[in-house]
Formats: sequence, structure tokens, C-alpha cells
Amino acid sequence: MSFTHIMDVVSRVFAAVGVGVLIIGFLLALGSAGLALLRGGRQVYQTIRRQFGRSILLGLEILVAADLIRTVAVEPTGRNVLILGGIVLIRTILSFSLEVEVEGVWPWRRGGLKGRQATDSSASKAV
Repeated sequence: MSFTHIMDVVSRVFAAVGVGVLIIGFLLALGSAGLALLRGGRQVYQTIRRQFGRSILLGLEILVAADLIRTVAVEPTGRNVLILGGIVLIRTILSFSLEVEVEGVWPWRRGGLKGRQATDSSASKAV
């Protein structure tokens, strides 16, 4: 077995794991949404959206790793590197926008939000 063949197999395994993460994440999100529906049904949409969004983020990261391995180790041509750059750029923008959707806050605002939530919760306990 050559190095190129081994890396091709590794990249395919990474791609399969990435797809598996998406499928399993979707099924788990559906299960959580079903439980939320049975408990009262108010947060069903937010539950499925948050959990499946996180699964998509993880799946995208794994798929980027698969593309990276395939491009660098299997077919390191200039054209493939440019294609990889485009794929990574698109997936990075998609991941960023998904993270903002899931978290509900810009990443650079997250630190201030956590401090404010801690202050708000301690103030409500004091009342």
C-alpha cells in the first residue's frame, strides 16, 4: 500500500465520520425535540435548532479535515489547493453564521454577555 492510497482511505473515513455526525446529530436533535414536546412543547423549535446546529458545526469541521487530507496528501495540485481554499472559505463563513444563529450573539460579544448573565442571575437571587 502506498502513502497516497492510505491517505485516500483516511480522508474517506473522515468524510464518512462527518456525514455520520450529521445524521446522528439530526436524530438526537429530533429525540430531544420529542422529549421537549412531551414536557410541554414550548422550546421544541429552539431545542432542535440548537442541537442540530451544533451537529452541523462539528460535521463541517470534520468534513474540512477530510478535504484537507485529500488535497494535501492525495492530490496536491495547484488547482486542488485553490478548490480547497474555496471550500474552506465557504465552510468557514457557513460555520461562523451557524454559530451566531445557534448562540444568538456575535462571538466578540459573548464574553460580555456571560458576565452580564452572571450578574443578572445573582441579582435575581438577592431579590
